[in-house]
Amino acid sequence: MAHTRGAARLVAILTAASMGLVACGGSDTGAEQDAKAPLQIWIRKPPGSPTEKTAKDLAAAFTSATGVPTTVTALFDDFETKLQQAAAQKQLPDLVINDTAQLGTLVKQGLVREVDKAGVAGGDQLTPAAWEAAKGADGKTYAVPFSAQSFALFIRSDWRQKVGLPTPTSWADLDALATAFTTKDPDGNGKADTFGYAVPGSTKRGYTSWYFTSFLWSAGGDYFNESGGKFAPAIASPQSVAAVDWFKKQFCVDKSVAPGAVTMETTQAHPVFETGKAGIYFTGPYNMGRFDKNLGKDKYEVVPAPAGPGGKAAALAEGENVYLMAGSKNEAGQKKFAEFAISGQGQTIGMAGDTDGSIVRLPVNSTVDLASVRKDTRWQVFDKIYKDTGRYTPNVPEWTPFRQASAETLNAIVANCASDIQAELTKLDETFGEELSKQGVAAS
Repeated sequence: MAHTRGAARLVAILTAASMGLVACGGSDTGAEQDAKAPLQIWIRKPPGSPTEKTAKDLAAAFTSATGVPTTVTALFDDFETKLQQAAAQKQLPDLVINDTAQLGTLVKQGLVREVDKAGVAGGDQLTPAAWEAAKGADGKTYAVPFSAQSFALFIRSDWRQKVGLPTPTSWADLDALATAFTTKDPDGNGKADTFGYAVPGSTKRGYTSWYFTSFLWSAGGDYFNESGGKFAPAIASPQSVAAVDWFKKQFCVDKSVAPGAVTMETTQAHPVFETGKAGIYFTGPYNMGRFDKNLGKDKYEVVPAPAGPGGKAAALAEGENVYLMAGSKNEAGQKKFAEFAISGQGQTIGMAGDTDGSIVRLPVNSTVDLASVRKDTRWQVFDKIYKDTGRYTPNVPEWTPFRQASAETLNAIVANCASDIQAELTKLDETFGEELSKQGVAAS
């Protein structure tokens, strides 16, 4: 694809540029240090959003406490591309707050500094799972954890009650509910204009794979089998094939997915749910404030996704890290900001109460009491999902190529109802094997 080729060219430029920024192991090559130098902070949030305001509040509180000036830049669309362009121009920000899944790519590109975990003040208060998400495939730590999250089903409870079905406790229940939402006019307008699922099925940023991962695991499928730090592809296993078959059926047999899903990013899928076009949406807690405002808190419920045929529920665990970028003139300030962000004060500011400005979804600081900061008990649902069934993506050196390849395959399968699932997943399995070898972690 043209996008992939363009990204490859940019990475080549970036790799060359990063050699001028960092030395082996991600350490700085000798930028003159100034402990009072302003810190440029980038965060992947929409400009002008409540989350941007919270990020600025966090930075302002840090500046008030330390005297170190800060500037926050909120970017959302093409965030990683813009970061790569900044690296190529040797204009990296000092700090980046971004997804845990980006760690491997940032490490490979040499854009982040290694973190001395033992030297981070307050680091001993962070959950072990959060620290694991800051660890590279080489076992070294390359970020400071900031936020955690998992995902749940958002279901139109008013629609569910109208069609007379219970809260789903199995995939069969879930599909029956989606079919009823599609065929039984749950909004009562006399038109066939409602659907079951809202699905962000675009290949951009690997969204199809990102959405499907929890269901793949719940069916007993997987991307890899891992042993001793080595990986073998598992995406063409019978369990994985069965999970994809279930997913495809929603598009091609039940036709219970809202139209346009194969090109939808998350920002386009959110309105599908909140405007009453679909009644089931698997998403994160960050949408509750928005949906409460635009749809109404009394019209939907938040429940864990049921276990699949594999018999064990699983939910993708994610979060955001504070990345200390290479080449900073204020490494001491970088560390101080990360320490402030994980402190009780920093985490509480980031949580933003029950508003839609949260940049800390679930606190990574174990001393912060979620219930005392947020009175909305729905947050407890996500906290329980994260703790009981949350699972991070495989700790390969770089996850992005696998996520993108699987997204493109899954997207192609559901977009073409004549597609051969086994054949497509076998090809993806081979692609995975080649990439694992390229990354030096293929099982022999």
